[in-house]
Amino acid sequence: MKKIILNIFGMHCVSCAANIEISLKKFKGIENARVNFASEKAYIEYNPETINTLDIITAIKKTGYSAEPEDASLNRERQSDKETNRLKLKFIIAVTLSSTLMYISMGSCVDLPVPEFVMEAMALWQFILATGVLICSYQFFSRGFSTIVKLHRASMDTLVALGVGSAYLYSLFVSIMIWSQDKSFGMQNLYYEVAAFLPTFILLGKYLESISKRKTSQAIKKLMGLKPKIAATVRNGMEEKMPVEELIIGDIIIVKPGEKIPVDGKIIEGYSSVDESMVTGESMPVEKTIGDTVIGGTINKSGSFKFKATKVGRETTLAQIIKLVEEAQGSKAPVQQLADKIAAIFVPTVLIIACLSFFGWIFLGKDFVFALSAFISVLIIACPCSLGLATPTAVMVGTGKAAENGIIIKNAASLQIAGQVKVVIFDKTGTLTIGKPQLTDIKTYNCDEREVLRLGVSLENKSGHPLAEAVINAAKSNKISLYSVDKFVSLPGNGIVGSINGSEIIVGNRSLMQKKSIDVRMAEEDVRRLENEGKTVVYLIKDEKLTGLLAFRDSLKNFAHDTISRLKKMGKEILIMSGDNRRTVQVIAKELGIDKVLTEVLPGEKLKEIVRLQSEGIKVAFVGDGLNDAPALTQADLGIAIGSGTDVALESGDITLIKDDLRDVVAAIELSGYTMSKIRQNLFWAFFYNIVGIPIAAGLLYPFTGFLLNPMIAGAAMAFSSVSVVGNSLLMRRYKRSG
Repeated sequence: MKKIILNIFGMHCVSCAANIEISLKKFKGIENARVNFASEKAYIEYNPETINTLDIITAIKKTGYSAEPEDASLNRERQSDKETNRLKLKFIIAVTLSSTLMYISMGSCVDLPVPEFVMEAMALWQFILATGVLICSYQFFSRGFSTIVKLHRASMDTLVALGVGSAYLYSLFVSIMIWSQDKSFGMQNLYYEVAAFLPTFILLGKYLESISKRKTSQAIKKLMGLKPKIAATVRNGMEEKMPVEELIIGDIIIVKPGEKIPVDGKIIEGYSSVDESMVTGESMPVEKTIGDTVIGGTINKSGSFKFKATKVGRETTLAQIIKLVEEAQGSKAPVQQLADKIAAIFVPTVLIIACLSFFGWIFLGKDFVFALSAFISVLIIACPCSLGLATPTAVMVGTGKAAENGIIIKNAASLQIAGQVKVVIFDKTGTLTIGKPQLTDIKTYNCDEREVLRLGVSLENKSGHPLAEAVINAAKSNKISLYSVDKFVSLPGNGIVGSINGSEIIVGNRSLMQKKSIDVRMAEEDVRRLENEGKTVVYLIKDEKLTGLLAFRDSLKNFAHDTISRLKKMGKEILIMSGDNRRTVQVIAKELGIDKVLTEVLPGEKLKEIVRLQSEGIKVAFVGDGLNDAPALTQADLGIAIGSGTDVALESGDITLIKDDLRDVVAAIELSGYTMSKIRQNLFWAFFYNIVGIPIAAGLLYPFTGFLLNPMIAGAAMAFSSVSVVGNSLLMRRYKRSG
């Protein structure tokens, strides 16, 4: 199965997106198709053996729209600019013609001067001006009727075409009667101003909506703008400039002060400070020296350096972030399902209500013009677009705002779940603590400290465990050489085993000692003392006899206290889950004010505990480093992977925190909740607008107040309903994280 993202052009309402989705899903080989009206993209999964990209683009063109691969981003920008400018020009022409029409039709009523030759051929001039407006808005008619013919579905354009067309055709009929000297029809029966102003208002709404929608994707544009175009590389001993697209892994790249770093890599020469704010959200420049990683798109501040490219093209951190954010912006939150279901039956329902209004008023004795006015008002005021824009615009702004702060939210469903989380589970090592423990104590039994350290480091040198680095650093400081190790075996979650000079050496935790039935009772008092100091203790065994203890201490991360305190204020229950011993974890938990701990658990057991909580109906968030916590991150209702720079596992969890900053856990949950509140506001106003507006347009208030909604007012209300929803979402751009 293959995935492709296409830019779609020509969509003007949520019905357009639905029409494309339905059309694509009919094709053999397309497994899933999702079209986002707000982002103007199609997300398609298909079988490349059955159908190809060109076939898919052709299928979209047959529905009356155009498409191109997402990679053609420059062309997309040009097309979007053209469409916005086209709408602007059409609106200017339409408002000029319709204002002139209004002036000549109503001017004499308010003592405004109207030329005599116009007064003598009033119906003709109104016909010419209204026809000019309809030519400007021809797309409503072409798309409105083509969807019925090609897809056997009605759309918002169909409603507009029927409403405007009814007013225009009735006015044309009256004009013909006037021109034929039929005295039963007069100028008061003309509806040309309605036929002209309705599409004018709608064009204005579409123009403002186009501008607003483009603002919702500003975060993506900022990220894309980070990509440098040229890089200075060293090839064959010579420095040369070349396009970033031509760089390959292993290239040596020179970066001077003020320049953007072209791709991801590792510094091999020089020293500098780098502004990573646009990628990580970190405002302070980060000091970089030999061996440090740099991220493509970030800005070199002071010094010059050379680095070796480790990731290029689509593999760079920036490219992955852009891809993830775009996919998130195109995803649907579960709360949108109700709006989608209503939108699917919206247009047919409105058509039925409009027809019932027309025939109902005729039955009640009202004249044709009155009934027609109600019919047109119902068709025009109905707005499925506000329903269709309510969720995706808020998702686009919310995920974009998160990306600006170094928080990558993978999909809209994660936004919704984040607000429902009741329990937040933290991994300890590398998440709450720095993850770089130091060897603090060596306790020996029938052996000296140097020998215990030498045995320990000889085995740990072959291990990738965080404790291994601490032992190796201590051995280096004491200039201790290594023994040769045979039969090395790593026992994840327990320890390591190997053979040195014919003796079996074991370095492991209490659980491993129990499994191996090794008597370590003589060390109980020492172990208890060390663990009560918050230290992690491992046993060193030689030929099944206790030889020594190694004790390690890891420091809490900055802002760990603040993060836990704020989560508790939000009403979240906090739990620490760790493979470390109970006493050590409890010391950490006590420092942080956490009451619940689950200790000495293997990675698989973490998953079981999450499943147990979920079986009780509790929504669980798991916060881990994204490296060895993949099962727990995947199982949790909300997996939050916390990392640092390019080391972060971008594919782990539902939310990825680029910075190694625990406060971002709170920021992610807060921003998700804020986005969901905006979605609920948008949906409320979209539903409220249609639920209240349609009955009023049908004449519900007329029997009580004598008020019948003018179709022109209905058109203005419809035009601005979508703009108001998008505008409410854009207010999220003012959001500032607390703390």
